[in-house]
Amino acid sequence: MANPANLRWLVLFLPLFFLSFTFNLMFGHAIWLNLPPSGTKCVSEEIQNNVVVLADYLVVSEDHMHIPTISVKVTSPYGNNLHHKENVTHGQFAFTTQEAGNYLACFWLDGHNPAAREVTVNIDWKTGIAAKDWESVARKEKIEGVELELRKLEGAVEAIHENLLYLKSKEAEMRAVSEKTNTRVAWFSIMSLGVCIIVSALQVLYLKRFFQKKKLI
Repeated sequence: MANPANLRWLVLFLPLFFLSFTFNLMFGHAIWLNLPPSGTKCVSEEIQNNVVVLADYLVVSEDHMHIPTISVKVTSPYGNNLHHKENVTHGQFAFTTQEAGNYLACFWLDGHNPAAREVTVNIDWKTGIAAKDWESVARKEKIEGVELELRKLEGAVEAIHENLLYLKSKEAEMRAVSEKTNTRVAWFSIMSLGVCIIVSALQVLYLKRFFQKKKLI
């Protein structure tokens, strides 16, 4: 028979484990990108404003003597340049979002690379609380162990709540646009029907006069 005390601990830590798994799943992304010899490949993420973004990128090559170099460019939803590097094999970019929308990171091989083959790039993309320096927080506030994990989970819950509010606002905007579009389509349909009726009436009058002149009616 199971010990009731053990069951209580299990009930307590199962939600914490689930939230910790959700935190790692939602706010940390490890991406492997295969760059073609010519052309550009991009990764993007829709992020709300006032969110910290931290990313590390590294060219992975079996030939450690001749590692291909790449160029990197990161832009905001309105096209502002947030990071731009050329002729590099690794690097890092960090910024705090000033506008909500789709943030784009593009990678391509430099033109002077002699090897005409694909190159693999590893990207470690973190946003929100995953990009936070928890070691500094722990040292500053003198917390560790379970208390530190609870602080991380608290931050994850707040981030999820803010993300839900952001999605709710986006859904409201899309619904408003959809309703506005439906209204315009309805008015356009009514106007089209009215034009068709007027044109049909004019055609009937024209044909009636034409037949009267020809004394067919």
